[in-house]
Amino acid sequence: MTAPPRIPRPALALVRSGPGPGDDGPGAGEGGGPPTGSPGAREAIIVRFGELFLKGGNRGKFLDAVRLRSRRAVADLGAAVRPVHGRLIVEGVGHAPEALARLRGVFGVASVSPAWLVGAEVTDWERLAVERAKLARARGARSFAIATERPDKAFPLRSLEISSRLGAAVVAAAGLDVDLGRPDWTFHVEVGREAVFAWEGAFAGAGGLPTGTGGHALLLLSGGIDSPVAGHLAQKRGVVLAAVYFDAFPYTGPGAREKAVDLARILSGPQDALDLYVVPFAPVQERLRDGAPADYLVLLYRRMMVRVAEKLAARTGAVALVTGESLGQVASQTIENLACIEAAATMPILRPLISFDKSETIALARRLGTYEISIRPHADCCALFVARHPVTRGRPATLERLERAVDWTAVLDQAVATTETVRVGEGET
Repeated sequence: MTAPPRIPRPALALVRSGPGPGDDGPGAGEGGGPPTGSPGAREAIIVRFGELFLKGGNRGKFLDAVRLRSRRAVADLGAAVRPVHGRLIVEGVGHAPEALARLRGVFGVASVSPAWLVGAEVTDWERLAVERAKLARARGARSFAIATERPDKAFPLRSLEISSRLGAAVVAAAGLDVDLGRPDWTFHVEVGREAVFAWEGAFAGAGGLPTGTGGHALLLLSGGIDSPVAGHLAQKRGVVLAAVYFDAFPYTGPGAREKAVDLARILSGPQDALDLYVVPFAPVQERLRDGAPADYLVLLYRRMMVRVAEKLAARTGAVALVTGESLGQVASQTIENLACIEAAATMPILRPLISFDKSETIALARRLGTYEISIRPHADCCALFVARHPVTRGRPATLERLERAVDWTAVLDQAVATTETVRVGEGET
C-alpha cells in the first residue's frame, strides 16, 4: 500500500479584497453553515491586525483600541468578541455578511475570515477539511493545499505533520490533487493554546491604525470630491476628526450646506460621531472682494480659512488641520501657492492626497460612498468672485501686502463668533 503523501506547509494565501461579504466568498453561500459531519465545529469570524505589531512598547494601547472598535462594530448584532493569540474571535453571528462588512471597516483590521472553531483532536480537523474539500470540488476545484500555523509550540504535532495528515485525508476522501503553487482551494488551520480554528480565505480589512490612536485634527470640508477622501485617509491613520465647512450663503443655496452635512455623516462612521462647524464665510469673502485683486482671491480665501480653522481647532483639541489639496491639481495647489497658504498657518497642515491623481481620488470616493454626494450640483464658496485665470505662482510677501490693505480682522472674528456647530453621527440631534 502506498504511503499517503506528505504535504509540506505552503505559504499562506494572499489576502483577497473581493468579492465582498454578501457575495460568494470564503465560507459564504452554499455550505456556509456548520459542517454536518463535524459536530464539534462552529462558525466564527477571525479578525487579524496589521502594522499594530510594529508598535513596540505601545502595542498594547493599539491592540486595546482595535478590540474596542471591533466590539462596538458588532455589539448590536449580539456578537461576542475575544482575543486569542494575536487575533480576535467573533462568535454569535456565524458568518453573517453584515458582521463581516462592519469588521472589515474597522481601522487597524488587516483582514477577516469566515472560520470554524474546532476541538483539539486532529480527527476533528480532518473531518472538517474533508467536508470543505468535497464542497470545493463540487464548485469546480481540482487541486488543493493545506496551510498550518502552530502558535502553540507545545502541541505535539508539527505544522508539517498536521498538513500531511489533513492532506492525506483530503486526497483519500475527496480526490483532489495536491498543488502547493497555485491550488484551486486552500484549507488553513491555526493551532493555538486557547483555540483551534480553520478557514478557507480572507477579506481585506480597512488597514491603518485604530481610531483614536493618531490624535485629533480638524478637516477643512468642502462639498467637493477631495476633502472627504482626505478626511478618510487621516482617519485611517488613527486620527479623530472634527470638520469645518465654509458656508457662502446667500451666494450658495442650502443644498451646498446639505452636501457638507451628508459628507460629514459618512466620515462620522469610524468614530461614531463628528462635530461639523459651519462658518458664515460670505462676509469675509465680500470684504476681500472689495479690497483685493480677483486673481488673488482664492489664495486669500484659503489663508483666511486656515486662520478660522485654527481658532476653531482650539475648541476641539485638534493639533493639526487636514485639507484635500493635491499638488498641481488646480491653480491654487501649485507648490508656490500651497506655500502661500501654509505661511498663514501656525499648526501643521496635513494633505493626505498630495500625490493623488484625480482618478485615484474619485475611485476611493466611490468606495467610501461620498462621490455621489460630492457631485450634486451645488457651488463651492471658493468659486465666488474669482478671476477666470487666478495667479499660479503666488508669493507670501505679496499676499501679506494685500491683506494689510484690507480691514479683515473684525469680520473674520465675527465669522468665528457666529459659527454653528452641527453634531452628526451617533446620537445626533
